[in-house]
Amino acid sequence: MRRRRPGRCPDPARPGGVTAGSAAGADRERGLPDRDRDPAAAGLPGAGSARTGSAGTRSAGTRSAGTRSVGAESAGAEPSAEAELAAAVGGDRRALARLLSAVENTPRRWPEIGAALVGHVGGAQTVGLTGAPGVGKSTTVTALVRAYRRAGRRVGVLAVDPSSPYSGGALLGDRVRMSEHAGDPGVFIRSLASRGRLGGLAAATAQALRVLDAAGFDVILVETVGVGQAEIDIAALADTTCVLLAPDAGDDVQAVKAGLLEVADVLVVNKADRPGAARTAADLTAMTRMRVGARQPVVVRVAATLGEGVDELVTCIAAHRRDLAATGELDRRRLARAADEIRGLALTALRDRLAAPPHDERLAELAHHVLAGAADPWSAAERLLADLTPAQPAPSR
Repeated sequence: MRRRRPGRCPDPARPGGVTAGSAAGADRERGLPDRDRDPAAAGLPGAGSARTGSAGTRSAGTRSAGTRSVGAESAGAEPSAEAELAAAVGGDRRALARLLSAVENTPRRWPEIGAALVGHVGGAQTVGLTGAPGVGKSTTVTALVRAYRRAGRRVGVLAVDPSSPYSGGALLGDRVRMSEHAGDPGVFIRSLASRGRLGGLAAATAQALRVLDAAGFDVILVETVGVGQAEIDIAALADTTCVLLAPDAGDDVQAVKAGLLEVADVLVVNKADRPGAARTAADLTAMTRMRVGARQPVVVRVAATLGEGVDELVTCIAAHRRDLAATGELDRRRLARAADEIRGLALTALRDRLAAPPHDERLAELAHHVLAGAADPWSAAERLLADLTPAQPAPSR
């Protein structure tokens, strides 16, 4: 795999960079529309825009299943996932919001929704943004959305907010910071509550990403909760992972610690207009050169509130995507992502079966045996798994 030395990215004028002046209507006034809006949604994909991805070229305005209005469903009946997806691709923002709500709140519908998405995913570019609280992730996402819209690309955003460990509620404030894009029909912003899940993402993030991909978005930005050094789930989900840091967030020893910085494809020093940004960028650049044999991320200085360095960041993301595609790394990452998703769903199903009769009673019985000293936890776990797994027939000779 070709290594890119830390430093400046290709010129923004090269293919893959964002150039100003494209996409008619990007300079129009923005604001909340007058009509009633679904609180779960902040935009919708426009119809009729084609894109090319690993799944081939497809049009976001057409589907073989046929487009029909969700309102045509019988009163009180739950619309099918296929009908909802067809309506969402056709420009129905509410249908897309309902699909995402079903993914987040109704796991029993995942198989139905997953079946409807088959053949319609794989074309979107997925970019993850992560970092500690307060480094400016939401502000950077807003700036990236603005840049991609100038280039005529439709953007979906998944913003994960932390849930309270006491009330279980979440403020979902990231979407408030992105309100300037609320009236743009080419932008859809969805907030997800972490609901106690560790790793920086919500349990439904991967499924929600597939829905936005199938709905025809060109770029999907995934913003994690504020994370620490070991919360790196975003690296398994995104094609390109951007790790954001603030100036003087730590000394040079902090910069070489294992964890979050190691999974970065692009290291972003945000708030670059503040003192100490140059030193932080220099420390990170030196860190990348110390890691012999490891992939070397690009270091970019950005002042997202001022719009400075955003075009260079977009160009770096595009260059990284081209490198992944050219070396076959993109397919490898997506294969690993699919395996992780299958494994996670299988483990979830296993936990659900353990919590349901009669396995919950069997679990309680085995726990009593362990407590009484009649069995050890490992053998008890093996016995429980044996109860869950049907006996395999002996191979014929």
